[in-house]
Amino acid sequence: MIKKTSIYSHPLVHHLMDPEAQKENRENDDDKKVVAEITARCFAPTLITTTSWEGFHFVGHEIRITEAVDCYGAVVWPSALVLCYFLETNVKQYNMVDKNVIEIGAGTGLVSIVASLLGAHVTATDLPELLGNLQYNISRNTKMKCKHLPQVKELSWGVALDKNFPRSSNNFDYILAADVVYAHPFLEELLITFDHLCKETTIIFWVMKFRLEKENKFVDRFKELFDLEEISSFPSLNIKLYKAMKKNPRSAGYPQSRAWKAKAICSRLLL
Repeated sequence: MIKKTSIYSHPLVHHLMDPEAQKENRENDDDKKVVAEITARCFAPTLITTTSWEGFHFVGHEIRITEAVDCYGAVVWPSALVLCYFLETNVKQYNMVDKNVIEIGAGTGLVSIVASLLGAHVTATDLPELLGNLQYNISRNTKMKCKHLPQVKELSWGVALDKNFPRSSNNFDYILAADVVYAHPFLEELLITFDHLCKETTIIFWVMKFRLEKENKFVDRFKELFDLEEISSFPSLNIKLYKAMKKNPRSAGYPQSRAWKAKAICSRLLL
């Protein structure tokens, strides 16, 4: 006699019917859909030109970006595309018009260009050796197209912050950062820079690709100074989008100074 077994007793069916599994499947489908939409914003030139460039469609504009393959900071990474897509598709909740915005680690300038096209006062910053290409990309893509002409300024994390970006004049509504945390030796200076540029009402939008355990450690340290909220996750890209604001004085550990606390926290990053 052959015993009949219900299809519903099969482990795979149990997994598929499990609410958590269904939720995971929906999230994976959503992830693939959004990533496909983001990827669709990229295009390559149809003709070979003397200067190589990559194209992107954001905010109703065709943006042409010149990269430098010999430098990590002069390449458009997926995190930048994620941040551009977020800014464009969330204009009602986070209106950039007339807002003071600074991008740290601007690289090729794509994120700063999109923020400028959305109407913001933008300061794009990076290391001195990247400013030439950064200025070139920003100028060619924003001239006569933006409400406010974006500025390009040198910013080496943790260096001469009081001189070049005095706290009294730091009135940034938003700080933008895409893929600034990776295997480099300046995580301490990066955290100090975040803290220095922020006022109590500044919102940080930070997109991060997770690669190494050291990056997870940085996130833990970051949360000691800032209230951190995960807005979106893209598992297929191993990327997360965060929103952050400074903790209030009581939860941040006053009366000790924030600068002292930031340096104390950062010193543990190197352990």
